[in-house]
Amino acid sequence: MAAHPDIASADLAVLYVDDEPVSRKLFSRSFGDEFTIVTAHGVSDALEVLERREHEYAVLLTDYRMPERDGMKLLQTVRREHRHLIRLLATAYAEKEVAIEAVNQGQVLRILEKPLEETTTREALREAFALYRAQAFERSLNEGRAVALRETMGFLAHELNTPLATVRGFVSTVIARHVPAPPGTPAGIATFSENRPGELLAALENAERRALYCQSLVSTFVQSARDAFPGAAPPEVAASALAQAVLDEFPFDADERSWVTSHVMQDFMLPGRRDLLYLVLCTVTKNALIALRGRARPSLRIEVGQDPDGRRRPWIRFQDNGPGIPADVLAKLTREPVTTRASTGGNGMGLMFCQRVMQSIGGEIRITSDTGWGTTVSLCFRPPSAGLA
Repeated sequence: MAAHPDIASADLAVLYVDDEPVSRKLFSRSFGDEFTIVTAHGVSDALEVLERREHEYAVLLTDYRMPERDGMKLLQTVRREHRHLIRLLATAYAEKEVAIEAVNQGQVLRILEKPLEETTTREALREAFALYRAQAFERSLNEGRAVALRETMGFLAHELNTPLATVRGFVSTVIARHVPAPPGTPAGIATFSENRPGELLAALENAERRALYCQSLVSTFVQSARDAFPGAAPPEVAASALAQAVLDEFPFDADERSWVTSHVMQDFMLPGRRDLLYLVLCTVTKNALIALRGRARPSLRIEVGQDPDGRRRPWIRFQDNGPGIPADVLAKLTREPVTTRASTGGNGMGLMFCQRVMQSIGGEIRITSDTGWGTTVSLCFRPPSAGLA
């Protein structure tokens, strides 16, 4: 008989457990044309096989009546220790109690009556493999969601750390400038000292900007968590809108906002993962602004466009006129945790997170730099299915 087209797990085996050598030999001969069959002569033998190579098996079919330990004990152990296996029970004893125990304790997919009828057994094995593939796919999705969540949480923590530390610094400054009220001061009036007029008000305004930025990051993450529920379609976002959100919400220091200009050459729609893409843009913006501090006529230009060739590969580009990146550091960026700002708390993880996010949606980060002349960071995306005119 030719292999059934639905059986795509040819590299995975059926473990058949029966204490009768003739039954094992007959089972292998009857179903070995379609399935990879491995046999075991008892419960201990089967558990030893699974302990060594459980990843090689998708289905367990065990006899019920065996002299050492019955098949129910095996099913219960496999259910507990090898949960990915789809379980089937074969028995010549069709007592009601056996069936109930098999379903309730062994959680078997099917109960087959011995002697095994070929057509029924083959259908049961096919059904078991189909269920195995469906469950494996669901496990893969769940693992992907868990990895994405870990990446997001790590990225979020990385981006929140600096502004929250700055907020603490500003608040500590205000607290330190409090002057105890002299006797006779009316209730409800607090006194603070300043080194220069408006210093404390500026500190509070800076703290508020950074707190709002942190709030925007958390709100974006919460929305992404809602969108991640099964069946929820991740919303698309225009590249220009995301770039504008960074300009509106990023906590620029002093006159940093005046350093930044933006230009939309050709807009396009980004895939889902708005929260992570927003963090990527914020991280690249922050790195550029730090590099520009102390430079004469600092400039950061954010461009949205697409390649002019037939591929129409879209990108968001950040161009600054900072000091540039040394060649030895540039060669490692996005691959290793290297930084030129270790003395100020940089750890080099930001761009690594950014590269992982871009790779997860089929894109990449390209960085070019000329020492003394500036740096260009390009976020390159896959061609969208439909662009904006």
